[in-house]
Amino acid sequence: MRTMLRLKVSPRAAITVALVMFAGLIAGSRGAMAQDASQFIQNLGTQGIQALGPSVPMAQRVARFRQLYDSDFDVAGITRFVLGPSGRNMTPEQQQEFGTLFRDYIAQTYAEKLASFGGAPFRVTGTRQNGDETIVTSQVMRQGGPAELDWHVANRGRMVVTDVTVNGSSMKVSERSQLAGILERNGGRPDALLSVMRQQTAHAGQRPGAMPQGGVGSSMPPRQ
Repeated sequence: MRTMLRLKVSPRAAITVALVMFAGLIAGSRGAMAQDASQFIQNLGTQGIQALGPSVPMAQRVARFRQLYDSDFDVAGITRFVLGPSGRNMTPEQQQEFGTLFRDYIAQTYAEKLASFGGAPFRVTGTRQNGDETIVTSQVMRQGGPAELDWHVANRGRMVVTDVTVNGSSMKVSERSQLAGILERNGGRPDALLSVMRQQTAHAGQRPGAMPQGGVGSSMPPRQ
């Protein structure tokens, strides 16, 4: 007759083992997330540079950037952040129009701003965790010196970019600041903001990336 050996494990030891196992699972999950995010950005960056080269006609660059923005960026989250508390003063119709205009504005502006990156070598240089996001660092080896791009990547059921910083400047923070300035100079009126943005998208073919002067009495500063 066999004698069964039973090991006595104290509650404290059991909790310690469970915590170690849980920490291991988290570390493994974050490692996989970082690896996935790194590959996601490598593919996105390479594809974007090919799509936005200066030899590509402007209209085609805008269409390609819009496609990348729609498919690989957290469009809803970026739009909410940029609009900020001002969104509470908008009707649902105004919010919807803002979303459409901001999407067009982003496509037109950054298709122009990133044209200088076209054809330049792109490489991912590292990753780090920031809460539930992975920040993927990268370089574009353009003429005149490398540009440092940090991509904030989150899993929203799929990998999406929540922000991009170029040489330390955050895309969505910069845009939020500019839009807040327009609202401040126009008494916080949503209709004034929408009017400026309508002019911006209408004049994009004449001067991409710059808000028109005049109009409602305020504008985004011209982009260099």
